[in-house]
Amino acid sequence: MHLRQLTIGCFGGGTGLPSLLGGLKINPWLHANAVVTMFDSGGSSGQLRDELGVLPPGDVLKCALALARNEGEARRVLLARLPALEHQRLSGHTGGNLLLSMMEQYSGDFLAAVDGLRLLLGCRGRVWPVSVQAASICAEYSDGMTTRGEVEVDESQTSGRQVRRLWLEPEAAIHPAVAEAIRGFDAVVIGPGSFFTSIMPPLLVRGVAEAIATVPGPVVLIANLLTEGQGMRGFTAADAVKWVSSSIGRPVDVVIANSALPSPDTIERYAAEHKHPLALGDVPGSCEVVTGPFWNRDIARHDRKRLSFAVWTVLSARLLRRERSPQPAPAAVRAT
Repeated sequence: MHLRQLTIGCFGGGTGLPSLLGGLKINPWLHANAVVTMFDSGGSSGQLRDELGVLPPGDVLKCALALARNEGEARRVLLARLPALEHQRLSGHTGGNLLLSMMEQYSGDFLAAVDGLRLLLGCRGRVWPVSVQAASICAEYSDGMTTRGEVEVDESQTSGRQVRRLWLEPEAAIHPAVAEAIRGFDAVVIGPGSFFTSIMPPLLVRGVAEAIATVPGPVVLIANLLTEGQGMRGFTAADAVKWVSSSIGRPVDVVIANSALPSPDTIERYAAEHKHPLALGDVPGSCEVVTGPFWNRDIARHDRKRLSFAVWTVLSARLLRRERSPQPAPAAVRAT
């Protein structure tokens, strides 16, 4: 086996993707990049989108901080929220969200703003907004009801409605520079994160499936630790595999799933929120299942180091061990 640096693209958003990136960046054989959802309608990001007309900066900011040279200090400064100010429109926002929004307004180009932030933070890897076109995530439920907006989709699903279909409105297209970046990836890693509002939205962008189809290596899905409310009762990692495969138009090659449970008190605390450990389910035979004890704290977060080593194990086995030196062509087909 010949070791070489692998370039991978990690898709998603929320709190799960930054945690994954923070673990992957310490591996010198991995060059990790983020392709981030841009359809956040809640909190500081949603407010800035509505008030300033900028793209929601929150998920991009968190991923850039995870890849920063000094992550701890960068998070301490840029995730601090501004106190009450005379200019009330700025109160309550994080310094990082405001900085990225101001950079976008100054440059007129969100990709340029993100790249400027990357250089400022000394990020190891790129952060790509999956699209720069404004859109909202929409859902249809098993009872026929529909909702629009990340917050509304999440609340309806959490309260008990089962998501039957997702789409973006209006339709958003992938940025050409992002499509070009994806075509340069050796492999794709999807998740973890809120399934319907962080993992799925970037996969619904027009052009993403076509770009992922060109990636020569595997598509790896990191299954969440928990279901997310009453609407996901009975949802499994196998269901996540089916949703993702259907969206990207190619099979998920590997699913990485947790095999450890926290203390009974922790399980009971999450059960009170209608969140339960995600079962594996009936994963298609074509999809390799990799399991390990990734949940080892009271809070539902994958262990960064264990998850990053699991990803490296999968990718090195599939992309490095199978590489061979070029062999001479059979005599019958040699050029004369």
